[in-house]
Amino acid sequence: MTNSSPATRNIPGRFLQKTCTVVVVFCALHLSVTVLYYFNTFEIKNVFARNQQQKHINLSTVYPTTMSQIAPVTETAAIFKTEAEETKPKKLEQCPETSPLLVGPLRIEFSQPVDLDEVKKQNPALQGGRFTPEDCKALQKVAVIIPFRNREEHLKYWLYYLHPILQRQQLDYGVYVIHQYGEETFNRAKLLNVGYAEALKEYDYDCFVFSDVDLIPMDDRNIYKCFGQPRHIAVSMDKFGFSLPYQQYFGGISSLSKEQFEKINGFPNNYWGWGGEDDDIYNRIVFKGMGISRPDGIIGKCRMIRHNRDMKNEPNPQRFDRIAHTRETMNGDGINSLSYKVVEIKKNTLFTEIIVDIGTPRR
Repeated sequence: MTNSSPATRNIPGRFLQKTCTVVVVFCALHLSVTVLYYFNTFEIKNVFARNQQQKHINLSTVYPTTMSQIAPVTETAAIFKTEAEETKPKKLEQCPETSPLLVGPLRIEFSQPVDLDEVKKQNPALQGGRFTPEDCKALQKVAVIIPFRNREEHLKYWLYYLHPILQRQQLDYGVYVIHQYGEETFNRAKLLNVGYAEALKEYDYDCFVFSDVDLIPMDDRNIYKCFGQPRHIAVSMDKFGFSLPYQQYFGGISSLSKEQFEKINGFPNNYWGWGGEDDDIYNRIVFKGMGISRPDGIIGKCRMIRHNRDMKNEPNPQRFDRIAHTRETMNGDGINSLSYKVVEIKKNTLFTEIIVDIGTPRR
């Protein structure tokens, strides 16, 4: 057996030692790289997370994703909805049977002149003499018909006093001044028929008040509306000592519903000149089985503007004979036989003026 030297015998040990050293160094290096990689990766993740959080905040500002962020949008939508509801026309309740705006007795004077420009300023809601309550739905739609010729000063007083009264009465109303054209004899009743026909062309009125231009009510509780029976409104005039001149009197101011007016065939067309037509109308009402309703003598007080009798409106000499034959003539003389020609229609702020040619009396 050959003997080996000590150097030869230590070769495997040194080799193993070197190998272990290399392995330890390699492991240490590997561990260092791993630790370094770990810390670098952690830092990158933190940076990425911060970036993502910043992006999330920026995006959420533009595109909210939580309920708390969406809430302001909902509130804004609610605001828009509220504004839309406010601008949307509200359904009005009916006006009360008795207006809360009424003041009762009024002081009526004719000593001071009336400026129509001031009347317009005091009644800004008027358009062509039309008015509708803003806060409630009127119970009736009323056309106020005024037969007219050469009474400009009287009309000013009427407009000055009546518009505020009618508005406090919460009426849906229109004022129509029916102006007789030309210089022929005046015919009050026929002009009233014309007013009825022309007013219905503009609006679906269901009540008609027929008023002389020189009469002003002294109490706004005397309502210009229609009742279950034809209404006599001017029941207590200063001209007659605040009493009725006779029980059948139906002159001055009266009201009839559309149904009542049609039932009596309107008013007679053949009363030219002063007087008689009121009694004919009273007869028509009675002959059709209706009665007359009136306010009491206190509420029904009216003042008349004093004046001389108009030219071409002298007392009608045929009035008594015609009144005696109302029953025979009423079905053929009235709204069904009305003929006229409209000359011009003028829309004033305070009234609608209809100038009309109603022809001439039969000779």
